[in-house]
Amino acid sequence: MTSVNITFTDRLSAYTRLIRLDKPIGILLLLWPTLWGLWLAADGMPDPMILVIFVLGTILMRSAGCAVNDFADRRIDPHVFRTRNRPLATGIITPREALLVAAGLSLCAFLLILPLNLLTIQLSVPALFLAASYPFTKRFFVMPQAYLGIAFSFGIPMAFAAQTGAVPPLAWLLVLANLFWVIAYDTEYALVDREDDLKIGIKTSAITLGRFDIAGIMLCHITFLGILAYAGMLLQRGILFYASLLIALGLAAFQYTMIRRREPSRCFRAFLHNNWIGAAIFAGILLDTLFRTGG
Repeated sequence: MTSVNITFTDRLSAYTRLIRLDKPIGILLLLWPTLWGLWLAADGMPDPMILVIFVLGTILMRSAGCAVNDFADRRIDPHVFRTRNRPLATGIITPREALLVAAGLSLCAFLLILPLNLLTIQLSVPALFLAASYPFTKRFFVMPQAYLGIAFSFGIPMAFAAQTGAVPPLAWLLVLANLFWVIAYDTEYALVDREDDLKIGIKTSAITLGRFDIAGIMLCHITFLGILAYAGMLLQRGILFYASLLIALGLAAFQYTMIRRREPSRCFRAFLHNNWIGAAIFAGILLDTLFRTGG
């Protein structure tokens, strides 16, 4: 597939769509658990430099992951209604350009963390591998959402490493919690494309779970929040933290009303709705910390 003749403005727009800057939901869903990790690791406001590095790094790595994803799916996306107008699917951007964009963004992310300690830099290696390899798991892994869950959770141990110089067992407990959340919301996302994915032969949790898809999503939400509640007990968090978990539980219950009929448009809205769950939990961590420390 070759690039077609387009204006500079059109090409700039195509690159923006390639790395999904026009759809920031992925950045937010990756950023929220990273912020949870930073605030819990610091037991308050994290180091400002570390905070800036992690926010920018999240944006860069999510953008690089999108470019790799479109490269991996360049022969699939034209056959899926939701993705058929993506830049690689239409030929506006070539596969080589997408790989160069992904490599450039990944390099920028790596340079960004060089001021941090060695453990954080070491953890960035598996984080990069997970981000780059995830798009290809849909060909052979029956639950690629679980693999994505690990990739989308690696900001947590990196946050602890950067802030404290170590990765305690609590960090991995938070990784496990976030893993279940990612499976929940990405299965909602997969429900949108299930019919197309069945025709093409792509593997997703929405297909693997079959008629138990909705039950599986809700069970993952409950497990996610249950593990966070246990982590809160270990950390001796206060009522404001647990109040945020109750709010998140209510938001998850509302999502059930959106996905129970498996209508693609409502499933997509439910997926987007997870931003509020991430924000509610971060608000709970932030307010609880301020209350306990007196600001």
